[in-house]
Amino acid sequence: MKPKISDVAKRAGVSPTTVSRVLNNRGYISEETKARVHQAMKDINYFPNDVARSLFNKRTNVIGLIFPTVSNPFFGELTFYIENICTKLGYKVLLCNSLNRVDEEEKYVEMLMRNQVDGIIVGTHNRGIIDYHKEHLAVVAIDRNLSDTIPVVSSDNYAGGKLATELLLKKGCHHIVHLNGPVELETPARFRRKAYEDVMRQSGKEPITYEIPATFDRRSQQGIIKQLFDEQVNVDGIFASDDVIAASVLREAKRRGRDVPSALKVVGYDGTDVTQTLLPELTTIKQPIEQIAQESVNLLLKAIEGKFEEMPLETKLPVQLLEGSTT
Repeated sequence: MKPKISDVAKRAGVSPTTVSRVLNNRGYISEETKARVHQAMKDINYFPNDVARSLFNKRTNVIGLIFPTVSNPFFGELTFYIENICTKLGYKVLLCNSLNRVDEEEKYVEMLMRNQVDGIIVGTHNRGIIDYHKEHLAVVAIDRNLSDTIPVVSSDNYAGGKLATELLLKKGCHHIVHLNGPVELETPARFRRKAYEDVMRQSGKEPITYEIPATFDRRSQQGIIKQLFDEQVNVDGIFASDDVIAASVLREAKRRGRDVPSALKVVGYDGTDVTQTLLPELTTIKQPIEQIAQESVNLLLKAIEGKFEEMPLETKLPVQLLEGSTT
C-alpha cells in the first residue's frame, strides 16, 4: 500500500497539516521540522501527489511544447534547452510532435488543455491555438505568427538571409538559388527569403527561389533539390533555409559530380550542435538557440503570472555567420 501524508506525519512526529505545509512551502516552518519531514518521506518512500498539489495551488507546473518534429536538429536542440530551463524552475514539460499536421495539432492542444498545463510554447502553424489563448491560456510562439496578441521569439531572420546572400556574392557566385518552405506561411522565417531577394535585386541579379511544400519530409526535399539541379544548370550558389536542406544539397551535388566549393557554394541556416559535429564544413547562419529557449520561457512565465504589460510582442535575437569550407 502506498504511504500517505498521515504516515509521513507519524514518522516525523508532526501533524499531517505540518507535512502539507512543508510540501506546499506555505507558512513558517523551521528548518529542523522541514528536514525531519523530508527525511521521513525518504525513509518510507513517499512521493507527493502532484495532481492533488496542483488542485491546491491552482497550478500544475506543467508546460506544453508543440513542435513539428524533434528529429529536426533545430527543434531537437530547442526542446533540450527549454526542458533544462523548465526543470531548473520546477516545471515539467509535455512534448508534442505534430509533423505540421493540423489534425494532430488540434488533438495535442486538447490533450494539453485536459492536463491543465499552465502555458504552451508553440513552434507550429496551428492558428486554432488562438481560441485557447482567448480563454486566458498563456501562449508564446517561436518563429510563428499566430495572432497580434501572442508574443513571437525568433532569430533576426532578415539579417541572417542578408549575411548568407552577401557572402555568396562576395565569393563570386552569379547564379544563386534560395531553397525555402511554403511562402504563404506567415512566419518570421520568410524574411530570410525577403533578404535574399532584396540583396539579389540590389546587385542587379534576378532572385530564383524553390519552395519545398513539405519542409520536414525528406523525399519532398530531395525531389525539389533534384528539380533545382535539373533546371538551374548554371547554379553556382545555393542558400538553403535550414541545415538539413543544405546537407541534402551537398549530397545531390556530390552525386552529380559538382565540386563544392569550386563549382558550387552552399550556405545553410541554424548552426545546431548536431550539424556542426556531423557537418563541420558547412557554412551556415547560426541561430542563438539557447537564448531563444530562455526568452521563450521567460515570456511564458510572465504570461502565466498575467504580466502582459511587460511582454514585448516581438523578440528578434542576433545571428552569427559560421564560415566553413562549403563557401
